[in-house]
Amino acid sequence: MSFFKAYDMRGVFGEDFDLDTVYRIGRWLPAVVGARRVLVGRDARLSSEAMRDALCRGLTESGCAVDDLGLATTPMVYFFTAQGGYDASVQITASHNPANCNGMKVSRKGAVPVGYASGLADLEQRVRSGALPPAAAPAGASRTVSRRDEFVAWLQAYRADLSGLKLVVDCSDGMAGLFARELFGDGFIYINDVPDGRFPHHAPNPLEAENRAQATALVRDLGLDGGVIFDGDADRVMFVDENGTFIQPDYLIPVIARAFLEREPGATVIHDIRTSRGVIEALREGGAKTVMGKVGHAFAKVLLRQTGAVCGGELAGHYYFRDFFWCDSGELAALLVLRALAEAKRRGSSLSALIRPIRRYANSGELNFRISRKDEAIAAVLKAAETFGPQQARYDFDGVRIEYGDGWLNVRKSNTEPYLRLVVEACDERLLASRVKALEDVLAPFQREGADGAF
Repeated sequence: MSFFKAYDMRGVFGEDFDLDTVYRIGRWLPAVVGARRVLVGRDARLSSEAMRDALCRGLTESGCAVDDLGLATTPMVYFFTAQGGYDASVQITASHNPANCNGMKVSRKGAVPVGYASGLADLEQRVRSGALPPAAAPAGASRTVSRRDEFVAWLQAYRADLSGLKLVVDCSDGMAGLFARELFGDGFIYINDVPDGRFPHHAPNPLEAENRAQATALVRDLGLDGGVIFDGDADRVMFVDENGTFIQPDYLIPVIARAFLEREPGATVIHDIRTSRGVIEALREGGAKTVMGKVGHAFAKVLLRQTGAVCGGELAGHYYFRDFFWCDSGELAALLVLRALAEAKRRGSSLSALIRPIRRYANSGELNFRISRKDEAIAAVLKAAETFGPQQARYDFDGVRIEYGDGWLNVRKSNTEPYLRLVVEACDERLLASRVKALEDVLAPFQREGADGAF
């Protein structure tokens, strides 16, 4: 697949792209996004510093003034893109991908995301043309800036009294370790909190169970109130409860939204097409107006602005905030969840008790199938789904979501990987198992072909 994805640029360093690619992106990006002043940040991957140098060389040769933020979380780059009035920004990161990968997340003025449909396709065409734009005369300059303390101070305004909590915070050897202790306090257990781009303890993707194993074991062995696990660049955060049970990320949207709905009853909250019906019901019962959107930060941030929503979230663990310049922040989401947990514990309650009223249905989570003939496979799924009962509603804007009286399903193509993705929800575990089995049987012939169409 191309280095240029639906939401960002990402791939294996040295295979899918190289430093010359990065340099050419630096040369062309100012013309694509209309930038003269650019903010650049990076994660701690072994290739990130060299990528920073190549990118900044390209940007300055094209006449840009570049501020180098150095090591930074992705939300930190979003924040200062908007707050500092930059024309554009680039965060060098591969987020939750393995250590041999790297990439770049691009934003326009105001931290508006640049996706494939909003600039990356144009950028790809120019980079792959082999040509370069004329160099600027005079060239721009690059300087180092420091904004860490300012960012931490802004976030701490959302920090409640967490003194009664016993938690483990797993920074996944990623960028959350830059200031997790300062942000959350000294009373917690911190693991993997020194940024290390080799990710020696586990891969930086908390959606995968093996990457939560350390935190889960500590919660169970030490009787903690829960665990907080960040991904590699801290734009996503996930949780395990006091039993070590993973909390499906969309279940936390109503918990996070509650703080805003108390101030603004009737405010809009966005969610993606994969969101549990229990989450949508809980949001509406809490007084929210809900709006469903496409999967991915490049779409969610635009929807947040268009609807004036106070916040929103996704199944993948991204949480978006109007007060955070309409961007996602794992750090801010963690503070709001921990605030709710601290209040619950003072009432004698727990994290699992907070989630129980939201987890109303049996849910498959997102199931992935490596399939090449995706359109035919989707048609087969929809044909099989006709046997599940009368359809109450159908949404076609990101794959297809079909609502039934006793559940729903969503089938969609991945925007970033060679997978077909499926989510099924039902009123009970028996019905869920039956429907998942029926759809897995339908997809099995396509899956045996693999991703290249050959048996």
